[in-house]
Amino acid sequence: MDFERIIYNIAVWAIPVLFAITLHEVAHGWMANKLGDGTARMLGRLSLNPIKHIDPFGTILLPLVLILINSPIIFGSAKPVPVNMRNFKNSRRGMAIVALAGPLANIIMAIFWSVIFYINQLLIGNEAVLEGMVRMALAGILINLVLFTFNLIPIPPLDGGRILSAFLPPRMSDMLDKIEPFGFFIVITLVLLGVFQPMINFSIDIFSNLVGIDQRLFYILFS
Repeated sequence: MDFERIIYNIAVWAIPVLFAITLHEVAHGWMANKLGDGTARMLGRLSLNPIKHIDPFGTILLPLVLILINSPIIFGSAKPVPVNMRNFKNSRRGMAIVALAGPLANIIMAIFWSVIFYINQLLIGNEAVLEGMVRMALAGILINLVLFTFNLIPIPPLDGGRILSAFLPPRMSDMLDKIEPFGFFIVITLVLLGVFQPMINFSIDIFSNLVGIDQRLFYILFS
């Protein structure tokens, strides 16, 4: 891959990745605030300013490396929004709702980028600009579908792990929570082994059929 192509790919992916992970975390904080925990609001983490949510590794280095190696899966993470579950009326149910808010925000953003995809084709006449904007819209759809699917995996500290923990009996929930310090390494290993690729493909297939976008177009992001 030449240098110009690297810069082009970074430009295409930067905005979608940055806002996908930022709004994911803001959604957690916003929902926690609605349920009675104002910790994120008091710490200024309900801001849409990406700078307040950037994690040097998860937000910058990890997505950049995946882009450079032409990975079929691009994902990242922001600094986790602090949540004090003791402020909820029902701590376990509240934590599950807060966890679910992040992936739901990603689905909403995937729909938003789908609208942008169609608007681009209607309003942009310049072919070079159109290609760039279409690629950005497709990147926005893809990164949000990846984050939606990825975060619902029932392994802590992912959102799916927190949701599952809320519905398990207390003893089993405590056992699951003990995995959290090792969860990230487990997930990365499973990603490298390609375990999640079928799940991602299934999400893309379902979503692209719903919004009427030919899923083969997503391959241009890696061409």
